[in-house]
Amino acid sequence: MQRWSKRVGASVSLAAWLVAGLCAQPNPRGSPDPQGGPLTWQQVKDKFEAANPSLRAGQLSVLESKAQEITAYLRPNPSFDVVLDQIDPFTTPLRPLSTALPAISFSYLHEREHKRELRLDSARQGTGIAESQQTDLERTLLFSLRSAFVATLQAKALLANAKDTLDNFDRELAINRDRFNAGDIAKVDLNRLILQRVQFATDFENATVGLRTAKITLLMLLNERTPVDRFDVTGTFDFSDSLLPLEEIHTVALEARPDLHAARQAILKAQTDHRLAIANGSTDPTFGFDFGRNPPIQVYMGFDVSIPLRIFDRNQGEKERTQLDIQHAQRQRDLVQSQVFSDVDSAYVTLMGTLSLLKPYKDTYLQTATDVRDTMSFSYQHGQAALVDYLEAERDYRATQVDYINLVGSYLTAAGQLNLAAGREVIQ
Repeated sequence: MQRWSKRVGASVSLAAWLVAGLCAQPNPRGSPDPQGGPLTWQQVKDKFEAANPSLRAGQLSVLESKAQEITAYLRPNPSFDVVLDQIDPFTTPLRPLSTALPAISFSYLHEREHKRELRLDSARQGTGIAESQQTDLERTLLFSLRSAFVATLQAKALLANAKDTLDNFDRELAINRDRFNAGDIAKVDLNRLILQRVQFATDFENATVGLRTAKITLLMLLNERTPVDRFDVTGTFDFSDSLLPLEEIHTVALEARPDLHAARQAILKAQTDHRLAIANGSTDPTFGFDFGRNPPIQVYMGFDVSIPLRIFDRNQGEKERTQLDIQHAQRQRDLVQSQVFSDVDSAYVTLMGTLSLLKPYKDTYLQTATDVRDTMSFSYQHGQAALVDYLEAERDYRATQVDYINLVGSYLTAAGQLNLAAGREVIQ
């Protein structure tokens, strides 16, 4: 009965670990850990948005586009000319400027058909597209960050499970060493138990390497130089079977996907560019004003208007090109919209398939594997079961636990994929 109590105690400790790991809640949203402990998802996200080089480079692209708005709305520069004509240094060398004719002139190009306003509208719409593309870049990179965060939580769960399994088997091995010393089991049985420990020790070492690798990937995305041993994350490693209906997620995606929003903005910009091309085909007059002096005293003023004759070049090529750009942008919008539906459907099916596997694990398989292992351990210790059956039960228990942890990781990754497809979090 003492051995049975030890087995029950080990099972209870493993169950407590699972409950603690699956029910652990992160720190409040965005709140810093005063002890410098594990980072929550919100803290990881905040660090990522502040330090990721790709995001920061994209933000500069948006600022560059805003600077182009200034250029687009600039007025044409006026012209200022100064002329000093009729200088005669030969006839009157002592008074070469006596016959000079000074003149000053100003000219200014007047843009018609709201060209300047249309250029500004086009530049602003270009900035809107750049902002949407930046949001889409952030959406894609956040999925990579979330996947790395989930992989780290999964690696932590696998390491904790491997350690618990190895510690539990070491206790079993100690009990069976005592049995061997007492002559209760044969040397070959003890050796087979020792060989089985190699598998559990290998799992532990592989899980340790896997956790370090996952942390390194996460640190790279954060552009962080914290040593791996001092870096850690925490969060909920569990699943939820509550999902929005597929049609509702479709609606959310059509409203929230930044790449689709950028495609719609591209249509508006193409239409503005077409109106600008038509405006650029109009004639812009240049108004001039000048005044001068005829020696010895007479002062005169003049006014002129220069009007280009748009006989051959009426900007026909740009008008045609921008008209085609509108159609091209509309086709691109349709393509992106189809991709949105495809992304949502694929992610939703993957998530539902993972959920259908997780539910029986949580409801039945985990407890069944624990009961079978405990029963076979008790039976083997009392000579009622063969060693091969006991080892098989240990391996089945280990495989069930690992499969469950991997399925939870797959669920969280699929949930991140669905959030990516929807354009915002539809699963927390």
